[in-house]
Amino acid sequence: MNTALSPSAAPASGGDLLLWVAVPYICLAVFAVGHVWRYRQDQFGWTSRTTQLLEHRWLRWGSPLFHLGAFMVIAGHVVGLAVPDSWTEAVGITEHAYHTTAVWAGSVAGVAMVAGLGMLCARRLLTRQIRLGTDRSDKILFPLLSATVLLGITATAAHNVFGAGYDYRSTVSVWFRGLFILQPEPEAIAGAPLLFQLHAMSAFLLFAAWPFTRLVHVWSAPIGYLARPYLVYRQRATPAVARAVAGRPRSASGSRRAA
Repeated sequence: MNTALSPSAAPASGGDLLLWVAVPYICLAVFAVGHVWRYRQDQFGWTSRTTQLLEHRWLRWGSPLFHLGAFMVIAGHVVGLAVPDSWTEAVGITEHAYHTTAVWAGSVAGVAMVAGLGMLCARRLLTRQIRLGTDRSDKILFPLLSATVLLGITATAAHNVFGAGYDYRSTVSVWFRGLFILQPEPEAIAGAPLLFQLHAMSAFLLFAAWPFTRLVHVWSAPIGYLARPYLVYRQRATPAVARAVAGRPRSASGSRRAA
């Protein structure tokens, strides 16, 4: 495992400042401003544009796998990037226990996410009606999302499953947290393996594209649906039943009242 950065680490170059400070902040600004613009200009387009009526067999398996895997992957990233290792050790979680759990749980989540995303992409490519309905934002989103996921899986497998192990919490996580507290440390990620750097860069590009794609539906999750009262549905009478009811003779009492 790699140790934390030493105080004598080499200062960041101009290229490092551009890649690991300027580009992330630009992507985060586009992410924030883009959501405001999208909400003000395109509320009716704030949707995932479901295609369930066009094809549902692949969607039935691909969508749950992708969303469940994505939820687990995001949760793992939040813990790994936002929570310092000193915090987890303070609550009794050793670095070895954290590393082992993160690698294997992350691998399972990543495989589920890749499998689901693969089904959704294959469904979109192989079903003609869905392929013809794919707009420009989807043509950008799906390759970018696939690249981000595959780079993350490959980095984990290459370094932490089949490799000697790499402690990204002492480098990538330090850089990531520094961006949000306005104390960026580009030198922290500049020495990370290339796969981790590519994964981080593709993730920030995905953040920049987020407001202009179907990913905005994440913020419109129907949480209220869980507590919504039941809806009562009544079957509409068929035309034959309606004609029979209309042509039914009146009762004798009804005739007397009418008389």
